[in-house]
Formats: sequence, C-alpha cells, structure tokens
Amino acid sequence: MVELVVGSRASQLARTQVKLFLAPLRERFPEVVFRHQVILEAGDQDRRSALRAVSERGGGSAFSANQVDALVSGQVDVIVHSLKDLPTANPPGLVLLAPPRREDVRDALCGSTLAGLPRGGRIGTSASRRIAQLLHVRPDLVPVEIRGNVPTRLGRLRTQRLDAVVLAAAGLRRLGREAEISEVLPVDLFPPSPGQGALGIQVREDDALARELLGGAGDPVTEAEVTAERAMLAELHGGCSVPVGAFGKAVGGVLTLHGQVTSVDGRRQVEARCSGPVGGAEELGVRVAGALLEQGAEELLVGARVAA
Repeated sequence: MVELVVGSRASQLARTQVKLFLAPLRERFPEVVFRHQVILEAGDQDRRSALRAVSERGGGSAFSANQVDALVSGQVDVIVHSLKDLPTANPPGLVLLAPPRREDVRDALCGSTLAGLPRGGRIGTSASRRIAQLLHVRPDLVPVEIRGNVPTRLGRLRTQRLDAVVLAAAGLRRLGREAEISEVLPVDLFPPSPGQGALGIQVREDDALARELLGGAGDPVTEAEVTAERAMLAELHGGCSVPVGAFGKAVGGVLTLHGQVTSVDGRRQVEARCSGPVGGAEELGVRVAGALLEQGAEELLVGARVAA
C-alpha cells in the first residue's frame, strides 16, 4: 500500500482546498491512500500582531513556514497552499508543481457594493494591497484591520459594525458562500495578489513518487499565468505584505500581464501591461516589473515596507 501524507493549514478553506485537490486523484489512483494532516501556522495562532512581526519571529512566512518545515523534515509528503501566501523563492530541496486550474482571481466585497458604501464607510481587510487599491478609488473609506478565517471575517460585519469586508472570491466560492458576495471588484482596477485563486502544490525535489502521482494534476494555462505574476513580484522584491497587484491572462498562446503598485495611502499608483508568448511567462513577468520600476514603483514599495 502506498500512502501520501498531504499537509495544509487548519482553516475550513484549507481543508476544503485539500478535498478539492484530492478528489480526482483518489479516483485516478485508488491504490494510493491520501492522508490529510493539519499544520498550525503562526499567522493562524497569533491574530493580534502585525503579519510582518509574526513572520519575522517565525523566520518565514506567517502562513507557510511551519508547513514548509514539515515537508522538509518528511513529516508530510506534499503541501497544498493558497499560492498567494507563498514566498516567490522555494526553499532548497523543494519545488512547486504545476497548479490545477485556478478559481476566480478577483476580490469580492461582502456587505455592500463599492458604490453603495457610505462616505467614511468602514471596510474590513488586513491586506495592504486591498487597502491601497480601495483608497486609490475611494479615499474617504476607513480601513479596519481584520484577521482570521473566512467565516470569522464575514462575522466581523456584525461584531465590528463594518460596512463591508473584502475577501478573495475564490475562497468564498470554494466554501459555497458566494451568495454573500455583494460585488466582485473589476480586475482592471483591482488586480489581485500574484497567484490569487490558485493552489500551490509543493513537494520535495527528490520525491519521485509524489512528483509522478501529482504531476498530471496541473493546468498549463494556470501555470503560465501564475508564473508571470510571481516572476513580476520576485523582480520587484515584493512579498505578501506589499501593495502589488498582478493579473496574467493567457488566450490562444498569448499571455498578457497587468501589473500594479500602489502607495499605502492610495494616492499614487503605477501600472504596466505587456504581452508575449505563453512559453515566456517568467521573462514577461520580469519585463512588466521593469516597466513598473521605470515609473517609480521602487519608491512606493519602500514606503510600504517602512509602513508595514
């Protein structure tokens, strides 16, 4: 009997993502036992401190470091991440497989539409990108930092008297809570975090069995799109805590990447769009990053890092 231990965060969304990922694999490989193991992350245990402080204390990403340690040590054989939570550089000895086809990449407002928010409306989110983008469009809004899983953040609408909260549409759809979406934000104005909506499937580089079993689950179109987005982020030396948006879209062999950097107060924003062959996704990401830097993106990113 072959057993593959699959690790993830403890949230309901993380558990659901593992189920969705494993469902076709269990049908394809009935002789393999896929066992799910939950791993607590620092960002899930400490919901009061700033994410940057949590990451620095733990020596890695607040939402992936413990899972990575479990994979490196052999405690698990594969990790199913939300790709947007992963640093752009893989730790030595680990690789990302091609992700399955991704869900809706967009952000969603719950509680109100953007136009329906009152002047000075209180909007809940802990993401610097979302705050910056919203303030760029609606400088009157008052961001309120909220943390926790999807149901917890939806509950903040009532407990913290918020006018709206911003969440990834992908997570709401995967949890069957799309009925709570008031408005899906347009991707041209609000490009998402690099990799948003996609799963990050991480394995050990030398684990031939895991790579063989899981290698066929990837979607080449999604892989090209997120490769471009993450290459752009890497070239900007960004991370999960900076206001960088990216959206790659592949159509008929042509990949277009829209990149955006916004100041933390929303006052300044730079954007760039470039297209190229799907096979040159990484190079396209580097090109878009260069165009953003030429427009002053580095100054905005430095300001974001200081403010974090």
